[in-house]
Amino acid sequence: MYHLSIKIISRGKGRSAVAAAAYRAGEKMTNEYDGEIHDYTRKGGVIHTAVLLPENAPREYADRAVLWNAVEKIEKSKNSQLAREIEIALPKELTKEQNQFLVYEYVKEQFVRHGMCADIAIHDTGGVNPHAHIMLTMRPFEQGGKWGAKHKKDYILDKDGNKIYDPKKRQYKANVIPSTDWNEQTKAEEWRAAWADIVNATLERNNHEKRVDHRSYARQSKEQIPTVHLGAAASQMERRGIRTERGDINREIEVTNQKLRQLKARLDKLQTWLKDEQKNTEPPTLADVITNVLNQREQNGERSRYGSIHNLKAAANILNFLTDNNITDMSGLNEKLDTMKDKQYTIREELKKAERRVKTLDEHLWHGGNFKKYRGQKSHYEKLYSEYQTIKNAGGLFAERKAQKALDFANSYYESNRMEITLFEAAERYMKDVLQKRYEPKKLPPITKWKAERETLNGDLQRLNSQYFALKNEVGTVEKIRLNITDIMQEQTRIKQRAKENDMEL
Repeated sequence: MYHLSIKIISRGKGRSAVAAAAYRAGEKMTNEYDGEIHDYTRKGGVIHTAVLLPENAPREYADRAVLWNAVEKIEKSKNSQLAREIEIALPKELTKEQNQFLVYEYVKEQFVRHGMCADIAIHDTGGVNPHAHIMLTMRPFEQGGKWGAKHKKDYILDKDGNKIYDPKKRQYKANVIPSTDWNEQTKAEEWRAAWADIVNATLERNNHEKRVDHRSYARQSKEQIPTVHLGAAASQMERRGIRTERGDINREIEVTNQKLRQLKARLDKLQTWLKDEQKNTEPPTLADVITNVLNQREQNGERSRYGSIHNLKAAANILNFLTDNNITDMSGLNEKLDTMKDKQYTIREELKKAERRVKTLDEHLWHGGNFKKYRGQKSHYEKLYSEYQTIKNAGGLFAERKAQKALDFANSYYESNRMEITLFEAAERYMKDVLQKRYEPKKLPPITKWKAERETLNGDLQRLNSQYFALKNEVGTVEKIRLNITDIMQEQTRIKQRAKENDMEL
């Protein structure tokens, strides 16, 4: 399964490069920019971490705490972009060592060689969802190992070659030119394609048949809806046999994709057959089709009462279909088939749009529900930890013993509620990304609004499925017409063959 996402860690969205690095590596780090301590030493699933440096970077940046604190220090603005994060899914077919080598080769070639520091954290929870987080620096380095500028100014000059001063902005007019090409739109496509190439080469080298493709289904000309990324928590629950909302979404999408594939195959087969039939010099009329249905006999050559009734019903259905659609000849039937294909395309596109929005809403509702459900456990743990710190800082003869007891109690509560707290933290990060400036820690996300939109989309999906089944029935009727025309053409061929044989005998 191919997965590569690219995100920016920005101070303007309330994020910290130090906090992000500590979480992904499962370490304890202090952010010297604001003095906040980020302790994720209890986080599980981190199987390998490493920091890779380009040629001009100071060697002390191999320590991730030093690296990301240096980034926090050099970025002065309150809305600075601190780091770029790339998250990639690793092939489950490969061993841990092979995946580690794969990630190293990709990161060295695509990022480190071009001057970026790369902080790698590989996560795996029992081989279910192996993936890697790659945090990248966004400033180049100068020759001496100092941070370079993200942008350079190209000053606009007057006819005499002097800088032009802008009194409103209180600065000289200039064009801002990026010092690297790392933010160009083409880079995302380049990095995604490179990951697909190196994964496929590694799979082939290790004798695995599976391959990945970085392109969307639309670009691959695949008429299907993409499934959602389960993530670690949902993957674990599905593996234990516990149904999740994301798992249900994927199962529904797969059923829809199967219907679309079957319908497209039937329509393509019909259209190909009609083109072939039009090459005949004397194609049967649609009246011939009705007559042929009425005159069909059992395989033993004897007409039965049941067979006659069955044929009469079939003929009536075909006649009703042709009458309702004002079809009188093969040309009209072909036009009807073209219309059906256009309708099938419209249904497919509407389904895709609705399913994409449903997928997004279900993701919102999943995290929103976890945010609402488990925020009590997180706040209680924070209260216990705060009590421990208060006791520790109070001093006194028995402070150390009381503080240790309080810490043990806080840790015990954390371990008992690890899953709930982890799900809440994931939901909190998600809500910050989705709601951005509208995010308020003490306020619930708009779950009711999302549910209402989801209900509306359920109605849209029912309507589209109803249209699909109506189209499927029409396809079945046209296929029945096709079968009867085939019978007629075969019978005409047999008559001509017998006539030839009689002529030869005479």
